Amino acid sequence: MSGMKLLTVVLVVAAAAASVVDAGAEKLPAGVLSLERIFPVNGKVELEELRARDKARHARMLQSFGGGIVDFPVVGSSDPYLVGLYFTKVRLGTPPREYNVQIDTGSDILWVTCSSCDDCPRTSGLGVELNFYDATVSSTASPISCADQVCASIVQTTSAECSTETNQCGYTFQYGDGSGTTGHYVADLLYFDTVLGTSLIANSSAPIVFGCSTSQSGDLTKTDRAIDGIFGFGQQGLSVISQLSSRGITPKVFSHCLKGEGNGGGILVLGEILDPRIVYSPLVPSQAHYNVYLQSIAVNGQLVPVDPSVFATSGNRGTIVDSGTTLSYIAAEAYDPFVSAIAAAVSQSTRPIISRTKPCFLVSSSIAEIFPPVSLNFDGGASMALRPADYLVHMGFVEGAAMWCIGFEKQDQGVTILGDLVLKDKIIVYDLARQRIGWTDYDCSSSVNVSITSGKGEFINAGQLSVNGASGCAMFSLQHTRASALLLLLVLMIGSPFLT
Repeated sequence: MSGMKLLTVVLVVAAAAASVVDAGAEKLPAGVLSLERIFPVNGKVELEELRARDKARHARMLQSFGGGIVDFPVVGSSDPYLVGLYFTKVRLGTPPREYNVQIDTGSDILWVTCSSCDDCPRTSGLGVELNFYDATVSSTASPISCADQVCASIVQTTSAECSTETNQCGYTFQYGDGSGTTGHYVADLLYFDTVLGTSLIANSSAPIVFGCSTSQSGDLTKTDRAIDGIFGFGQQGLSVISQLSSRGITPKVFSHCLKGEGNGGGILVLGEILDPRIVYSPLVPSQAHYNVYLQSIAVNGQLVPVDPSVFATSGNRGTIVDSGTTLSYIAAEAYDPFVSAIAAAVSQSTRPIISRTKPCFLVSSSIAEIFPPVSLNFDGGASMALRPADYLVHMGFVEGAAMWCIGFEKQDQGVTILGDLVLKDKIIVYDLARQRIGWTDYDCSSSVNVSITSGKGEFINAGQLSVNGASGCAMFSLQHTRASALLLLLVLMIGSPFLT
């Protein structure tokens, strides 16, 4: 092919690593993360437990609202529910050590458990080995002192405090369920793979500031879901995505595609996944979380009679996109009209039933053939299409018929939260540079195209890598896998009983 350089690289995602390549100099890299389901595919968990888990993280998320901390009600139900929980593996320190940390788009700080923590769990019911960060054995560790400029900026923007006795820049996070963590900030190297220029970079690293937890309380001390820490993916300056993008190490955008069925898992990219079908809607400015302008809900093409102000961001109200929430929550004023519209559409083909306060339907055939499509309509003309599986939860069988229940929870405090129930099986792009969120339906077990530099058109694509010397266009395969990669292919667990 005249005027072109073709480079073919075979990608092997296995227990070893993932190859990462790019074309053209001075390009921003895209970090690549691979997801796995933490629990077995057929694992069961109580629906009430999911509600309690979401409640705990929502209390923390809503601390930034004018109304303060809001305690969301728990609607009791003990029926089992299949859950996709994801965690990520990050490598910190020199020599690098691997830590399992929960991904949380509702908070900003990455923190891991310190070796000096006495009351922290030593074993985990999640089937992962717990590791403890020890700054004394890392040659690149640097504690953040009270006099450090970084500490001064942290104190102004997040939960931080300075100890005159230790001269350490500390923090205390208290969660809505009564659990909490206390520790201090430290700077050390984060290791990852990047796409940079024409080089294959297998062991990239960058100094970041993160928390070292010395004390934990409440649910954080329980061993059943113990993990090494929490990885905040929020918008504020101390989040890892903000730290890396501010230094030109990654684009100021990240994306995920979470597989909702089968083996679960998915892909998380520190970069922009590209697809021509992606639609975008602006973020509400000056918000701590990913608030969007939800304007209306349509069932079977007909608008549900709800005042748009119900979804608007003001005080304790708003609509938040949060991949750390397992279920989805809808403002109380919209809940009943929404359920009524669904019930009316299937009145001739299902039998309605109330199961532990939840509206359910007994179904003798496929829900895809019976239940109507739902559309969430956002500012900018963007709509999110929901299949029946995106708003219904299978709750077992009654008299030989499958029982499907409304998967949205009524939110009496006025906040609508779009969690994994509706976000699964979609590409979701968090474009912080342009202050927008994009999405499209997608088979998350397939390859994706990833932009190297957000907004400039260079991208990595499926199959094999090919480089066009004239245009600087690189293509790379990024696929869902259950293998454990040793570099920056990170295995994710989104959410926990105590996420911020």
